[in-house]
Order: sequence, then structure tokens, then C-alpha cells
Amino acid sequence: MNQINPAKLRNSKWTAVKPIHREKHFVVSDVEYDEDGVVVLCVLESVLSKKAYPIDWRELKNDEKWRQGWK
Repeated sequence: MNQINPAKLRNSKWTAVKPIHREKHFVVSDVEYDEDGVVVLCVLESVLSKKAYPIDWRELKNDEKWRQGWK
């Protein structure tokens, strides 16, 4: 299980274990928080195509789907 600090989520780099639309490398481009500091929106941006994909940030904890950094 990947350890994630929600406050340091923006600009973090991720590698998809199984490519998404033939893309593996992503950067967290946008994170929005509510008044209590809870993450309400997390957007991954593909490095190659620059396409944005909204994602539940808790999915990044699953090391069967995501690896921290670019590998």
C-alpha cells in the first residue's frame, strides 16, 4: 500500500501498473480541498498526451494499480 500525504499530492508523479488508454506516466495536476482540508477533487494529467483524468485520490494508495514515481 502506497503512503500518501494529501497535503503533498499536487505535482506528485505516478506510474500506472496497467496502462490507461496506452499511457503509463501521470502527474497530479489539480487537487481541491473543502473547508476541513479533505480532498474533494484530484486530477491526474498524462505526461504524453496532456489529457486530464479525475480520480479518487485514495485509489493511488492501491499498489496493484499505481506506483509512486515514474518507473
